[in-house]
Amino acid sequence: MKTAIYPGSFDPVTNGHLDIIKRSSAIFDKLIVAVSVNRSKTPLFTVQERIELIQRVTKDIQNIEVVTFDGLLADYAKQREASVIVKGLRAVTDFEYEFQMALMNKNLNPETETLFMATSQNYSFLSSSVVKEIGALGGNLEGLVPNEIMNEIKMKLK
Repeated sequence: MKTAIYPGSFDPVTNGHLDIIKRSSAIFDKLIVAVSVNRSKTPLFTVQERIELIQRVTKDIQNIEVVTFDGLLADYAKQREASVIVKGLRAVTDFEYEFQMALMNKNLNPETETLFMATSQNYSFLSSSVVKEIGALGGNLEGLVPNEIMNEIKMKLK
């Protein structure tokens, strides 16, 4: 069984994240969507809220598991016996950072590969930070986040 991990902060989950989740889950037997605890960020949603939002928008995808992890991704991948780390790329700037992280993860856990998945062009501009800024300023979030969770995001940004 081929297991992959798609890590991220998902604060909040966007249609770009959901696109990567759907496409990755079609490739691997099991996809672990791993909500990270990032000490350098102040999240809008708690870890548990982010997990619940992702679970709601992925309820029809049978082969995923939504979890949280704290610590090194390479260690967590080894613990979960995941052979692949999936990373979505929007632009060249994403690649530079993610390439460094992939090399470090490979150094820490040689059994794990990183798969870079290009974001669909519809979402190449999209990030959780952009969603939060647009929402906080009263902008339209339609098409940026899944409809099922749009109200929760709007309420949190008020």
